[in-house]
Amino acid sequence: MSSSTIPALDAPTLDSAFEERALNTIRLLAVDAVEAASSGHPGLPMGMAGVTSALWTRHMRFSPANPGWNNRDRFVLSAGHGSMLLYAMLHLTGYDLPLDELKNFRQWGSRTPGHPERGHTPGVETTTGPLGQGFANGVGLAIAERWLAERYNRPGFAVVDHYTYAVVSDGDLMEGVAQEAASLAGHLRLGKLIYLYDDNKVTIDGYTSLAFTEDQYKRFEAYGWHVQCIDGMDSAAVSAAIAAAVADPRPSLIGCKTVIGYGNPQLQGKPKAHSDAFGPAGVEATKRNLEWPLQPIFFVPEDVAAFYGQAVARGEKLEAEYNQLFDAYSAAHPELAAELCHVLAGELPEKWEDAISTFPAPGSQATRNASGTVLNELATVIPNLIGGSADLAPSNKTVISGSNFIGPDDFGGRNFHFGVREHGMGGILNGMALHGGVIPYGGTFLVFSDYMRPSIRLAALMGIRVIYVFTHDSVGVGEDGPTHQPVEQVAALRSIPNLTVLRPADANETAEAWRLAVGRTDGPTALILTRQNLATVNRAAPGVGAASGTRKGGYVLWSNGDSPDVVLMGSGSEVEIALAAGQTLASEGRTVQVVSLPSWELFAAQSADYRAAVLPVGVPKVAIEAGITMGWERWVGNDPAQGAVIGIDHFGASAPYKRIYEEFGLTPAAVAAKARELMKG
Repeated sequence: MSSSTIPALDAPTLDSAFEERALNTIRLLAVDAVEAASSGHPGLPMGMAGVTSALWTRHMRFSPANPGWNNRDRFVLSAGHGSMLLYAMLHLTGYDLPLDELKNFRQWGSRTPGHPERGHTPGVETTTGPLGQGFANGVGLAIAERWLAERYNRPGFAVVDHYTYAVVSDGDLMEGVAQEAASLAGHLRLGKLIYLYDDNKVTIDGYTSLAFTEDQYKRFEAYGWHVQCIDGMDSAAVSAAIAAAVADPRPSLIGCKTVIGYGNPQLQGKPKAHSDAFGPAGVEATKRNLEWPLQPIFFVPEDVAAFYGQAVARGEKLEAEYNQLFDAYSAAHPELAAELCHVLAGELPEKWEDAISTFPAPGSQATRNASGTVLNELATVIPNLIGGSADLAPSNKTVISGSNFIGPDDFGGRNFHFGVREHGMGGILNGMALHGGVIPYGGTFLVFSDYMRPSIRLAALMGIRVIYVFTHDSVGVGEDGPTHQPVEQVAALRSIPNLTVLRPADANETAEAWRLAVGRTDGPTALILTRQNLATVNRAAPGVGAASGTRKGGYVLWSNGDSPDVVLMGSGSEVEIALAAGQTLASEGRTVQVVSLPSWELFAAQSADYRAAVLPVGVPKVAIEAGITMGWERWVGNDPAQGAVIGIDHFGASAPYKRIYEEFGLTPAAVAAKARELMKG
């Protein structure tokens, strides 16, 4: 086929022979890559090649030369195990992903990892693989698009106007996180959310009939989605279904009946086609069945390359047209345009930190209350700080006063009702952050962070700005009892790489924690906050350190002299206990250094000299935390004669919190006694 007869990229119909060759290019690139790696999942790309090709060539708007173009349609491969489908499309449509990268699939240093990774491969919107997460991310992407459109679009100027598409699998629809996100998406009527469901009836263990037999189409209809079911091997039917989805005001699920491993004469339609390389004989049989040359491997016909390559010029044209629109918008609405540019760039307003007030001493309040105050102060100067809670807003103090709650008919507010959907909330927050233009936060009780952990982990892996407001942070929850009293959750969160955990000791440390969370752009932050009141430290008193020390993760909160006899340390509410114990020891003639250690991650990042000044080598150390003791040996040392940790390596109990602290030995007297014991040694 000469260049003059290459069909237009968005042609409504294609010559059947040419289309089959184009789709087989995608299929066999996946087969060859998996075979070269001796690892991977060829089945999904082979079955979904036609669906994805129809979407990318006839409907989706993107610019391969500028993967970050703000008004691009977003594409999420929630079924991330089928990553070669995405890599093949990115390569063929002109993204900076050369064929050599496909040849290095799943190898060290390649840009084609086993599952798509955001920031690692051009054109990959989100890190997927844990099933259901991409589904939830897509909901967050659509929420951010609609919120920004509501705030910034004006008549004649739809400067925020794009769709979120995703390929989802049976596994995605089984996962609870997807069901939580789907329910909220239906409630909010996210009409620019369109999911293509690979309904191939196969999972790793076998056919879906083993464990997945409900009518998922009726389920999504009940959620309030627009639902279609089509022959996914018919590109015309796929294209028509996408057009119908675009025209409907509800989120859409298009069930695409496909054949997993299509083209492999022995395995197509069978569970064994799901994953693993076919082996030389299987590859040869597949290529012969699809009338494909056995050599060279990774073969891309010239006319197919030219066909898909038209996406570059089309993307440049779309982007140029958009830039003209935005220039006119900037002339008509200069302040809005400037603000939109700033928020899309992830920038904060000048002097935003000036909005944060200082809390006077004496005073006493729960750090969750101080957090709510600071959140509202920041909201007055940061217009794109938005979020909510998993049905706990009054307890989490996460409501932005004077702003509406977002609903299906009103996206002008800044507060969300996520419902009792912690896992879904976590995945949605990630999608909102990935979209850009908003700074999302979400709140719940700390004990329920377990429900969110996979989403938190992925936020940390992707390095995105998400803020978690976790309240009711210890056995200090009191009467609700051990089911609601977190003891291991802080340690679990501290174990996640690139997650900054901040457990402030008073209202002013809480203000600093918010300052750090909002200012951080390379990863998520967890604020760990109390239900019970804590005294506001008098920073003007002799020997007391400034709350700005929070920015270094740990600092000397109080000392009564140089060359301490003992160091007492803690985080959050237990710093108050350490301080009381220190003052008792000081009254006995001891020199004491009390350290607040709100963030292990930030403290570990400081210089060795700074850490040694805060935690002097060779000085006995006692740490206290109302949770498990695991990890504190990093700061007190491994020698029991020189360091000790007071904590609770067991679950809590139902009682008023002061009684619980007494019963479990979380008291100034216990800390002082342990310090005396070490100093005698």
